[in-house]
Order: sequence, then structure tokens, then C-alpha cells
Amino acid sequence: MEKTLYLQVSPEEISKYVVLCGDPGRVEKIVTKLDNCKKIASNREYLTYTGFYKGIKITATSTGIGAPSAAIAIEEMYNCGMEVAVRVGTIMGLKDDLLGKLLIPSAVMKEDGTSPTYAPKTYPSCASYELVEIMNESSKEYGLEYNNGIICSMDGFYSQMKESKLSNKMKNNVNKTFENLKKYNISGIDMESSVILTLTNLMGIKGCIVTMTTVLENLNDFLKGEERTKAEDDLINVVLNGIVKYAKIEEEKNELV
Repeated sequence: MEKTLYLQVSPEEISKYVVLCGDPGRVEKIVTKLDNCKKIASNREYLTYTGFYKGIKITATSTGIGAPSAAIAIEEMYNCGMEVAVRVGTIMGLKDDLLGKLLIPSAVMKEDGTSPTYAPKTYPSCASYELVEIMNESSKEYGLEYNNGIICSMDGFYSQMKESKLSNKMKNNVNKTFENLKKYNISGIDMESSVILTLTNLMGIKGCIVTMTTVLENLNDFLKGEERTKAEDDLINVVLNGIVKYAKIEEEKNELV
């Protein structure tokens, strides 16, 4: 089969277990934990490796920032046989007690512009309950606190989430974003999760989101230095361990058939 248009990958190079990161740099961190790791492709914002973690074949790829590029990554990985998709990334928390904690949402409020091109806005963007439970268990094994609240995905970082020279010039009050979302008990904001879970549900595959709260609203507080480095390492360990746990459960199910 020809390689996909943007990721430049083919089915024989990709695992059914795929870890998705916005940042190509985070992919590089993940692959340091994989055995027999092979760089598959690097094109535009998409960097892809495949390797093994505790005997389980796993692919890690970057999606770039935001829903449009994440949708392309999901589509092309699905074309290559992806059956389980886990987004591993960072998130802006809307509750002070979440800084430094994992956010493994049960669902996502869709405020991105890409999801509605696939399905009505009323179509739910929900995580796989089975995967969420497994990632919760993995978090406990590492002694990490987690939250399963609802998050929201938006498109505009400087227009909706962080004050900038332009937003101030235009008298854009980004605090209104946070005030509005808090009315709905939203735990955090990112830019990719809603489209990822919309598509995994449409595709009939398993999907979940595992994020680390590294900043609070409008970057009022954030993890720094070694604290941030450790938090990201914990995040990656939880996800890789969770995928192994899920894979072993699937293997046991198949043995019983």
C-alpha cells in the first residue's frame, strides 16, 4: 500500500496501539522508553516511531497543535489499522487543585471547528470507559492523583485561553472563557481531545485522553523545571503501562474464544 499523504506511513509500519502527542518533542521522549524502536517518518508536524514496550508493539506519532492537524493524524492512522488511540499531552486546568495532577476525562465539550465537519455538535465526544478505567488503575500504580471530569477543546489559544498583545488591543477578555466554562464544571481546556474522541467513536475504535495539568487558566500558575520534567515522565509511564495492561486483557479474551 502507498504511504499516507501527510504522515507518510503505511500499515505494516504501524501498531494497532497508537499514542498521539501534539508535540513532536514528546514523541522523542516516549521512544526513549521503547525497545527496538524505528523511526518511520517525519513530515511537517508529524513525527512517527514504532517500537516495543514490555513486549507490546506501540506506535507514537505527533499531531501538531489543534484539531485540524489532529484529525489528519487520526484519519491516516485509522487507514493503517489503528484500533486503540490514546492522546498523551498537557492541559490547562480550570481548578487550582488540579495542577500537577492527571486529567483523564470521561468526555469532552466540543468547541473546536473540526468536529462539526464530521458529525453534528450534539454528537457525543466520549472516551472508552474501559480505557479510562485502565488508565486510572495505571495512575494508581504510579501513586498519581487523577481526575475524570469533563474537559473542553477550543481552537483559539491567544484569542480564548491566553492574553496577548493583540487580545488586549482588541479588548478581548479571555477570562470570560474561563468564567463561562466553569459554569458547566469543566475541569480543563486543550485543543485536540474533542476531535480525537469524536473520530474514534465514529470509527468504532477505542479512544481515551490522558493529560497532565501543567498550567492553570491564563498561565496564572504552572509547573516549572524538574517538577515539570517529572510530571511529563509520569504521564508517559502511565500511558505506556496502561496500554500494556489493556493489551494483556485483550490477549486473555482472545485465548478464551
